[in-house]
Amino acid sequence: MPKVVVLRWGHRLQRDARLTTHVVLTARALGASGLILSDIKDKRIKETVEKVTKNWGGPFFFEMGVSWKKAVKEWKEKGGVVVHLTAYGDNIQTSDILQRIKASEKDILVVIGSQKVPKEFFSRSVSDFNVAIGNQPHSECASLAIFLDRLFEGKELTKSFENAKMRIISQKRDKKLARK
Repeated sequence: MPKVVVLRWGHRLQRDARLTTHVVLTARALGASGLILSDIKDKRIKETVEKVTKNWGGPFFFEMGVSWKKAVKEWKEKGGVVVHLTAYGDNIQTSDILQRIKASEKDILVVIGSQKVPKEFFSRSVSDFNVAIGNQPHSECASLAIFLDRLFEGKELTKSFENAKMRIISQKRDKKLARK
């Protein structure tokens, strides 16, 4: 499987901390190798990511403050493809977009916004694929979860994480946690 990294664009310090944290948790839990929080630094999110990875295992990297244009340019220079998740792209259910992404056999940078993205994101110079998870307004966290699940065909749901200090024990009722 290709390496998948998420690029989060448009994080607003006073408004988006909780949702960006959920995006990071979703990316990590559902198979991404890491996340880039572009154009801004938010030490609270960095601390949360480090704490989660330390307790629940990894590897998972987190970078912040990198220009989105630089991140996209470097990704493409290394031979990867850029997938922009948007309500306006090729519908993941009704088109062959997912098959085309997989057929590229390249590492994937998944771009998601927290607010209206610049028109430039839809261009060939930025996005190799514009993927719609449905064609209605929705959360970027939900679209990321669906995209990763479809990409990894559910296999990410049984992934075990290296060096985990805590692990949830699946059971029908109650909660059970194993600690190292």
